[in-house]
Amino acid sequence: MSKKIFALALAAAMSLSLLAGCGGGNTNTPATSGSAAGDGSKPAATGSVYYLNFKPEQDEAWQNLAKAYTEETGVPVTVVTAASGTYEQTLMSEIAKSTPPTLFQVNGPVGLANWKDYCYDLSGSAVYGELTSDGYALKDGDAVAGIAYVIESYGIITNKTLLAKAGYSIEDIQSFADLKKVAEDITARKDELGFAAFSSAGMDGSSDWRFKTHLANLPLYFEYQDKGIGTTDAIEGTYLDNYKAIFDLYINNSTCEPAVLSSKTGDDSRNEFLAGEAVFFQNGSWEYGNLVGEGKFTDDDLAMIPIYIGAGDEANQGLCTGTENYWCVNNSAKEEDIQATLDFMYWCVTSEKGTKAMAEDMGFVIPFKGAQESPNLFVKQDAAYTAEGKMPVSWNFPTMPSENWKNEVGNALTAYAAGTGSWDDVVSKFVDGWASEYAALNG
Repeated sequence: MSKKIFALALAAAMSLSLLAGCGGGNTNTPATSGSAAGDGSKPAATGSVYYLNFKPEQDEAWQNLAKAYTEETGVPVTVVTAASGTYEQTLMSEIAKSTPPTLFQVNGPVGLANWKDYCYDLSGSAVYGELTSDGYALKDGDAVAGIAYVIESYGIITNKTLLAKAGYSIEDIQSFADLKKVAEDITARKDELGFAAFSSAGMDGSSDWRFKTHLANLPLYFEYQDKGIGTTDAIEGTYLDNYKAIFDLYINNSTCEPAVLSSKTGDDSRNEFLAGEAVFFQNGSWEYGNLVGEGKFTDDDLAMIPIYIGAGDEANQGLCTGTENYWCVNNSAKEEDIQATLDFMYWCVTSEKGTKAMAEDMGFVIPFKGAQESPNLFVKQDAAYTAEGKMPVSWNFPTMPSENWKNEVGNALTAYAAGTGSWDDVVSKFVDGWASEYAALNG
């Protein structure tokens, strides 16, 4: 076992996975497509690409894009998609093989700490030169270890048609107090209306990241804002009462009883929303493709509103917008495969086919100069909020100390919902767990 793999295995023993899934879903069968292009002029003559994809919901689109690239250049690209919640373990396994991934990803500084020894310095690459801002580069000292490839937003996806049937509009919800009033009124009239306020806050592994990571970002964000910091070795939990208030609202005004949430999946939550069983569904812009189309919703039916928790300047709060998706090139790969991978990345973010696929098929906003406008409604709404002067809520959850910390918080949330645990347990896992986990990993 190499020193690198040993070090990573040791870190993994303390932190199973530093990546929190956006979009959930089942594992996709690995498929091989072909593709690896050039620096914009000459495709790689040799070499191949192996991309270990983090996002299950975009697997088909990546397979199609890789196939198109192979047909254009003759360079083979393999796309393998890890199951939701298993990316770090899958990467750990694949990186040790004789033909490891040439392109992988980390979720930010915490994820980079485990993988920086494998990261090729992208500072002189053509793809790095296409970034619209150096702020989208993930650095290790002076080296560019990774580059963000997608900017996403999440919030509370809303069925405007059902909301109107309940006698409300989007304009009626401008704060947590407004959201609470609407949700509890819908619950009071649930039998009459025929639908619930929220789809199930599933705490199954395919769904719990929405609450132990994405929802937990809100109290973290407001504490960071108060202190003027971007990371910390200890969290005070100043806004955990607000976290409790929004979680309580979700689980007590839902399609199901709180006690059964441990078995509810991400698919359950989405399908309830698609079936018109709930007005609200916490998720992100990556979910757009699953909600629209034949037999589903149109853009006129949907909206995404901010996740209000009764903190900060709610009148000027926008959606949660950011990234935890940074491309890294494996510096241990063969030289010709590294070049083929750099060529493929450049083609993805500069060519007509690549940028169109990322905008339309994947629904991505990519932070590159050649980006095409995404048709994704939720992306457009994020831009509209920002244009109105509303402040996006930054993604601070990549600074969470480990996947183990998230799992402990998630377990405490599940027990709390089931009535077998207390909110004090959640606070303890959030605050004390943060300090101990950070110390264990950084001591």
